Amino acid sequence: MGDAIGQLLPFAMGVTLSPIPIIAVVVMLGTPRAQVNGPAFLVGWFAGLLVLGTAVLLVAGGAGAHDDGGPATWTGWLRLALGAVLLHVAFGQWRGRPRGGAEAEMPGWMSAADGFSAPKAAGMGVLLSAANPKNVVLTVGAAAAIAQTGISTLDQELALLVFVVLGTVGPAVPVAVYFGMGDRSERILDDLKHWLAAHNAAIMTVILLVIGAKLIGDGISVLA
Repeated sequence: MGDAIGQLLPFAMGVTLSPIPIIAVVVMLGTPRAQVNGPAFLVGWFAGLLVLGTAVLLVAGGAGAHDDGGPATWTGWLRLALGAVLLHVAFGQWRGRPRGGAEAEMPGWMSAADGFSAPKAAGMGVLLSAANPKNVVLTVGAAAAIAQTGISTLDQELALLVFVVLGTVGPAVPVAVYFGMGDRSERILDDLKHWLAAHNAAIMTVILLVIGAKLIGDGISVLA
């Protein structure tokens, strides 16, 4: 299982360091329902990643991701395709970055966060984790990497759980700060929100470039 965890770490870091979900949590923690909506968002985020990862893991396992003592050839092509997609997204992130001191534009739904109920906060967590194209690509890459190691079903499930837990750390940090520091957390979280918003494009460009390059390199190794 150690090999599987080593393979999935870059994907988990790409998921957990995404600025937009962290900003979303911080916004919810600034609303009257913060004590309920913050944890509800995390539950939705965790569940979304787990369901998506499990589905991909089942498909990859059924397609024979591991054969003849090593990764199946199709996993190499999959990695090349996923790597190319991430490089394309990274390029788009960089091209769309704010210029000339302009503020980054946040999703419109964030302005309605004040009125979110717990189920709506949880639903937003599911959407941002399992319906976000970038997360889908990263989760597919992680699940395929786990499946191709050929470890037992139980070990694959445990490795996926590690991926989901690590992928939840980023959004969980603001919630921990909020409950751990109380009123003192307001300034810290506000500064974090503005910093992440200002550097969202740069952060995601670097993360996606690194993971995309790794996927392409791994894909070439499998095909070679």
